[in-house]
Amino acid sequence: MEVTECRAALRLIRATIEEHCPPGVLMSEEQVKGHYGPTLLDEAEALSVAIVASVERLSFDGTPKPSTSSIKS
Repeated sequence: MEVTECRAALRLIRATIEEHCPPGVLMSEEQVKGHYGPTLLDEAEALSVAIVASVERLSFDGTPKPSTSSIKS
């Protein structure tokens, strides 16, 4: 996979997190560069941290977790 494709994939994941996850779980791209670094792997790390933070928030706010049977393949 080329760098351009990786960058596009990370942007898609970022947009999805921004749209569907609780506010504040994901740093801005500039904050990521300052906190983690400028590489694609640094962006991927920040995205993974945001996903975990979202799951933890949803796990503690009384919202039921989706069952595996509700996930479509």
